[in-house]
Amino acid sequence: MFTKILIANRGEIACRVILSARKMGIKTVAVYSDADADARHVALADESVNIGPPPSRDSYLQADRIIAACRQTGAQAVHPGYGFLSENQAFARRVEEEGITFIGPKHYSIAAMGDKIASKKLANEAKVNTIPGWNEAIETAERAVEIAKDIGYPVMIKASAGGGGKGLRVAFNDKEAFEGFTSCRNEARSSFGDDRVFIEKYVEEPRHIEIQVLGDSHGNVIYLNERECSIQRRHQKVIEEAPSPFISDKTRKAMGEQAVALAKAVKYQSAGTVEFVVGKDQGFYFLEMNTRLQVEHPVTESITGVDLVELMIRVAAGEKLPLSQADVKREGWAIECRINAEDPFRNFLPSTGRLVRFQPPKETMWASDTEHLFGVRVDTGVQDGGEIPMYYDSMIAKLIVHGKDRNEAIAKMREALNGFVIRGISSNIPFQAALLAHPKFVAGDFNTGFIAEHYAKGFFPEDVPHNDSNFLVALAAYVNRRALQRAAGIGGQMPGHEFTVGEDFVAVLLDAAGNHKRQLAKVSDFQAVSGSSAVETGGRRYEICSPKWHLGGNRIRGTVNGEPFTAQVERGVGKNPMAIRIIHNGTRLDTLVLTPRAAELHALMPYKAPPDMSRYVLSPMPGLLVEVAVEPGQKVQAGERVAVIEAMKMENVLFAASDGVVANVLASKGESLVVDQPIVEFA
Repeated sequence: MFTKILIANRGEIACRVILSARKMGIKTVAVYSDADADARHVALADESVNIGPPPSRDSYLQADRIIAACRQTGAQAVHPGYGFLSENQAFARRVEEEGITFIGPKHYSIAAMGDKIASKKLANEAKVNTIPGWNEAIETAERAVEIAKDIGYPVMIKASAGGGGKGLRVAFNDKEAFEGFTSCRNEARSSFGDDRVFIEKYVEEPRHIEIQVLGDSHGNVIYLNERECSIQRRHQKVIEEAPSPFISDKTRKAMGEQAVALAKAVKYQSAGTVEFVVGKDQGFYFLEMNTRLQVEHPVTESITGVDLVELMIRVAAGEKLPLSQADVKREGWAIECRINAEDPFRNFLPSTGRLVRFQPPKETMWASDTEHLFGVRVDTGVQDGGEIPMYYDSMIAKLIVHGKDRNEAIAKMREALNGFVIRGISSNIPFQAALLAHPKFVAGDFNTGFIAEHYAKGFFPEDVPHNDSNFLVALAAYVNRRALQRAAGIGGQMPGHEFTVGEDFVAVLLDAAGNHKRQLAKVSDFQAVSGSSAVETGGRRYEICSPKWHLGGNRIRGTVNGEPFTAQVERGVGKNPMAIRIIHNGTRLDTLVLTPRAAELHALMPYKAPPDMSRYVLSPMPGLLVEVAVEPGQKVQAGERVAVIEAMKMENVLFAASDGVVANVLASKGESLVVDQPIVEFA
């Protein structure tokens, strides 16, 4: 067994590998870019080595520097995690040639399966079901359109070396095929250094279901059940679960056996995933094989009780798999939500900056621990006060729950999301909460088009359902009453003029457009010691008790009418230091809780409208301005390309909202932009 391994990655997956290595008594080496000098994975590892500037092409993709770090530290093996060099067969081969063990499949397996064109041919030979398509690299956009028409729309245009949603487009007509081919090729060249693109038939209303496989160097290969990954946004997975609520035991067995046959065909050693698209009739077709650990591996670990990272390390060291196919368990139901640094209410644009608050929900199960299951687990590479840099992907954390059945897992996840405090940047937690509450998700009735179908125009605050909005008002009134109690207890008050707290309040529900609503709230039976109170509002009575919450605490736990709840609270939000923000089940309420007289006076306050910025093209996110496509005096039509911003490895193109003439260009190429910074002004 190795005594020291190097993790050629960053973030949560580097932390995840460190935990299993530590359990096995193996020392670890972290590598980091200048942007990650204070990152969590660096602090967790036994040693660390700087490998270059922030952009991944200058650091985490530099094979020479990673191998040099192995030499410098005496690391005997490299775990690549996922992304970066994890599926780069040239890197795996180079590592092996240097006498260092690659904790993953052999380079020839990566070469065979990492190339989508070659892997599809091999799948056919191994008698694995495949989708109709054109399996040779396509040279021009015009040829791509011809092939797409021959196959029949819709088609999927994919970069051969693609992954993680990059280098992938769906085209429904000639125009989309032409533009999609060009975009895929550019994205693939930039992200993977390989611009080969192919086309295949797009299966409508598909499910994305994948089989986890595990092989050793002794010819043994097993499958560890499936993961349901159909909840995707723009081909990026959002929620994953295991098992799938859709497939039958017969289909599961057939998919598993085909996945094993494919893995054996390429002499696969290590953990890998065979991805299938599954139709409504449970007919399934091979998509690709990911020759690495998957982001969503924790849901498989939960239902099987297997530490996949530990087994990857053991297999790489030459050990046999410690379990056979008959030993593979399937207990309970696991769900994973990817918590990303993005603003769901601004079309999911990246959100970078400092994590002013990062307080995950209480964990009761942990990565690398296969004994404490049926709980809550958080895999993350960040910490309170840390920075979310613009150079890497947007994932902050993975939230995993394990329940006895699917309904219990959904309930656990909703409660865990309620207690996940993130401040300083935006996150997709409200979106995750809305998805988990959607009746069709709860019923297991969805496919990969679920988000596009139900949130076609985007995601808005009103899309987050709440079964009792009056509870949010009651909780705000309760929080306000707790604050007033402290004020009433301040010493040195003039006798006869002490501050007294009444029972009648008005909750002014704040609206960005100034259309505030008012709701009466009566707060009675307040008990300072127990922190309990009764709030009557909206025709209902809420008996709230939260003895452990303190003013300033972001997370409030307690009971309402005898039932437990977890919510989040902030005092002093936006430009109003008196405002109270309540967040529960993804819904956010901003309110002022005032005395009746103060509410009367507040109603007389004039509304100050924000300045009109319609003449400007604003940066919708923090990022790097990589292109300005217009110049002063140029006539621009609606929909015309104006600028391109790069953030978190993705290009975001900004278009003109209406016809106009450019008056000024206010930002220059190469400039780092902040949110809402003006780029172009129209006359």
